Amino acid sequence: MKKRIIWLSLALVAGQAGHAFAQGPSDALRYSRLQFGGPARTLGIAGANVALGADFGNLTSNPAGLGMYQKSELHFTPGVGFGQSTTRIEGNGTAGKEATKNSLHVASGGLVLTSRRPDDDQTTNWRGGAFALGFTRQADFNVATSYQGTVTNNNSFLSRLRPQTGARGQDFFNSLDDQVNENNYTTNLGLAYGAYLANIVRARTGNRADSAVVLRQQGSVLNQGETVTNSGSQSQFDLGYGANYRDKLYIGGALGIVSSTFTETRILTEADTDVNTHFISLRSRSEQKTRGTGINARLGLIYRASDKVRVGASVQTPTFMRLTDTFNENLTSNFSGQGTDRVPSDLPVGETTVAFPTNDYAYTLTTPFRANGGAALTFGKYGFVTGDVEYVSYGKARLNNDAQDANGDDYDFSQENSDIQSRYQSAVNLRLGAEGRFDIFRVRLGYARYGDPYKADTNNERAQNFYTGGVGLRQGNFFIDAAAVYTSADQLYTPYSLSNDLQPVIKTDANRFTTSVTAGITF
Repeated sequence: MKKRIIWLSLALVAGQAGHAFAQGPSDALRYSRLQFGGPARTLGIAGANVALGADFGNLTSNPAGLGMYQKSELHFTPGVGFGQSTTRIEGNGTAGKEATKNSLHVASGGLVLTSRRPDDDQTTNWRGGAFALGFTRQADFNVATSYQGTVTNNNSFLSRLRPQTGARGQDFFNSLDDQVNENNYTTNLGLAYGAYLANIVRARTGNRADSAVVLRQQGSVLNQGETVTNSGSQSQFDLGYGANYRDKLYIGGALGIVSSTFTETRILTEADTDVNTHFISLRSRSEQKTRGTGINARLGLIYRASDKVRVGASVQTPTFMRLTDTFNENLTSNFSGQGTDRVPSDLPVGETTVAFPTNDYAYTLTTPFRANGGAALTFGKYGFVTGDVEYVSYGKARLNNDAQDANGDDYDFSQENSDIQSRYQSAVNLRLGAEGRFDIFRVRLGYARYGDPYKADTNNERAQNFYTGGVGLRQGNFFIDAAAVYTSADQLYTPYSLSNDLQPVIKTDANRFTTSVTAGITF
């Protein structure tokens, strides 16, 4: 039977970028917060092409721009990304720790087939159009973070399992024993019990029945560290068409097929140097792999107000995605034979590892509606400047069950969807770009700012900033472009939550530098 296993990492408060639990608000945001994508020309101007037209990036932003193509085109865009982050425990004197995550990728590839009526053919006001199909990378999940610092035994990873006060029926204690005896763990407390990090004690009086669960004693100060490695991307395969009406109005539509892969590996360690405790250390390792597909559609138009001025707008439907998570987690404890704390007689010396069974779970996600508006000012053979505004309501994302899938069930996601609505807000994304033309050469610059999707004000900047640049060459029917994109973003998260709200808060300053090269031909 498939179960929605609650992870060991729980979010602290709404508005922080935590790793809540499987199929939670963080998943909804991950697949909704897209980036601009396309060939190097699009990347060099920070994706600001909603009103520009004749750019392959229009296939995913505003398909009306396809109607401006004068020639057919074929291109391919490989790239490489270099990521670095500095992470620290907030309020902890320990210096930040650096981590890197690099990757190879394909940013874009596509074909545009153009048809246009001769200028002397005035039988219709529809002057032609272009059909396009291709691949665009829209989200990069590659990032690594690592921190190291000290915590107390009041906010340690183990202390999050401290049982609530109150009477416990015998069935509660029996269930812990059953998990160990059957080697089939279903709860975090059961996993800790199997690793000897928790113990069942008996009442001192009466029938001496099982009465409480006690966590293993730790020293007053612990060394804690965590490494998180994320990899994967979200891409879209598109079919689109843009039509040209009197070289004045351009109308287009496109259908997108989304493909997403995401893997997150988390390794948290906690070590004790107190010689009075048998506890030496623990290590929690979890891995989540998510595969998904989805579908969306978009419509757009561009109006050429004059030879120099263009305005454009587009809308995209919510993306409906079917996702499957594969989750596994193990917990390792390490004890010494020395110590003055009370321990059971069967406490092992050395390491003990226990694990949840690997679990597959299928569910669905509907991402928010998106709307774009833009304007472009062209200067003939000298270049252009362009700007876009995009609206996304992140709080409108919705999770749902996938009961028809063998790995799904009929779970009600009402609480998770309520959390999404209360945690996330609408955001505005801004994109600006410019290109200068010098004979056969092109030079490009761009800047984009993607707004903060969180409602809670934590006095930390959580918007994403993109700084872009590029160069290009046009020679006959051949073109080659190169682009560089530098991204910076901050993040707060909590590796787990505690009932006393003393869990550590982790701050990450991350940046990523991506380079892409497009080679193509026109015909």
